[in-house]
Amino acid sequence: MKILVTGSAAYDILLGYDGSFQGSLRTSSESITAIYLTSHFARHHGGTAANIAWGLNLLGTDPLMVATVGRDGEEYKELLQSRGIDTTHVEKIDTEVTSTAMIGTDSDGNQVGFFHAGADTRGTWPDLADDREDIAYAIISPREESVMLKAVEYCKTFSVPYFFDPGQRISSMNSDDMKRCIEGSFGLIANEYEWEVIKERLGYTPTSVLEDTMHLIVTRGEHGVSHFDAGGTQSIGGCKADRVVNPTGAGDAFRAGLLHGLASKMTIEESLKIGNAMGSFAVEIEGTLLNTLDKDAVWQRAGEAYKKAKS
Repeated sequence: MKILVTGSAAYDILLGYDGSFQGSLRTSSESITAIYLTSHFARHHGGTAANIAWGLNLLGTDPLMVATVGRDGEEYKELLQSRGIDTTHVEKIDTEVTSTAMIGTDSDGNQVGFFHAGADTRGTWPDLADDREDIAYAIISPREESVMLKAVEYCKTFSVPYFFDPGQRISSMNSDDMKRCIEGSFGLIANEYEWEVIKERLGYTPTSVLEDTMHLIVTRGEHGVSHFDAGGTQSIGGCKADRVVNPTGAGDAFRAGLLHGLASKMTIEESLKIGNAMGSFAVEIEGTLLNTLDKDAVWQRAGEAYKKAKS
């Protein structure tokens, strides 16, 4: 069975700042001025859909990836294909550039980011009616909002259990659309900041949101994840990385581990732990795409963190 993954395919420009963003930020009542001299620059392949699909592929679960690249994205499609990831539904828009994220990280792990949607603003939703029987779960990650809504419509029409993962789109999606996406979902995934915004905009509490979705998953970086469902609340601590190079891809790696676990018939708790373990490997590299992955090492790290290995 496959995991339907829709979101962005993007190029990530990563910048490293030796110091604290907060410590050097200058503000006045009318303006903010912040210029940071970075000591590090790198350009990598990234984007929510590509990162999650890549992680699933490394874990041995087939992704069905729906995304968009621009005129500079052919080599990205070739990279995905070289790893055995089906790019049939990775649309190429020749009039635009591929989505680009620029992310700065300071010495404390704080991040400031900008995102240019590029080709994704012209993306469309494909006809996946014939693919339904192959899909176990779906994740709808941030991309052009009209396509996210089409993805939700597809999942509801064909009864595909889906995670709604709005990410940075929480600031631009209108409240009615956001609530419509959450209603009927298998789960809502957000980090702490995103969950606070969603609560404020829609009036949810961790209890009331469960009237609209089965699971609320709030990621907490190195501190792990909080999970809310009808059975109560779980706080699952993080897995310790051997070293921390850049945290940019950790969230998407977590999602890949979670979805792989569920597709492999693990419980939600076991799947969240595998997700945490995957996220800990992602922070150990510069980019967001792990070149290789030892699955046994993932199970071992989860086992060491939670005193129970899963094979």
